[in-house]
Amino acid sequence: MAGHSQFKNIMHRKGRQDAARSKMFAKLAREITVAAKTGMADANMNPRLRLAIQAARAENMPKDNIERAIKKAAGGDMQNYDEIRYEGYGPGGVAIIVEALSDNRNRTGGAVRAVFTKYGGNLGATGAVSHMFAHVGEITYPAAAGSAAAVLDAAIEAGADDVKSDESGHLVTCAFEELSAVSTALEAKLGESASAKAVWRPSLTTPVDEEKAASILKLIAGLEEDDDVQNVYSNFEVSEDVLAKLTAA
Repeated sequence: MAGHSQFKNIMHRKGRQDAARSKMFAKLAREITVAAKTGMADANMNPRLRLAIQAARAENMPKDNIERAIKKAAGGDMQNYDEIRYEGYGPGGVAIIVEALSDNRNRTGGAVRAVFTKYGGNLGATGAVSHMFAHVGEITYPAAAGSAAAVLDAAIEAGADDVKSDESGHLVTCAFEELSAVSTALEAKLGESASAKAVWRPSLTTPVDEEKAASILKLIAGLEEDDDVQNVYSNFEVSEDVLAKLTAA
């Protein structure tokens, strides 16, 4: 019985992983389609599309899925998606930013508000918490891309603002507006990056205890579960031990 139970647990876990992967691919495909529709279907001429495709490749999204998402932009029956940013507070006064692509603002806004309320947070007005974050571009390379000095030289030449290197790899930071240009310049020197994306990086963090951290993680998971939500950022700070314990649960 124990072996059978273990097998069922493994299958259940695999099912959850497959579902999460499918949802992630759907969100990546939506970003590719919107990028192709708002610009051009040629990634060489459309920086946003180029970055969207790069993000999809970083997650091992199949080439056929990427091509279908681009072709969908040419279809006349495609929904019009609005880019929306929601801002609010979670338990303990933690700041949260939610980015969404939605074809129905009322539906998405209601769903986001409901998740905030369910987990002890509250949704604020646009601009309520974004001043606690910096909107920047982050480009990552594996350690094999080069030495810390070589990557730093390439980053400076490309116009990046900062580089952090350790045994796991290199993290290059640049201005949000320069992400495409810096990414392209780095690619010419170091090859294709592992990832290149715009993020909201907290400039001010809020320490929380284990109980509040657990609620915040549930709130973030609830937001990410929504099909319209593309990204969620937060400024909560907790010890690595506590975070490891909560994410392993």
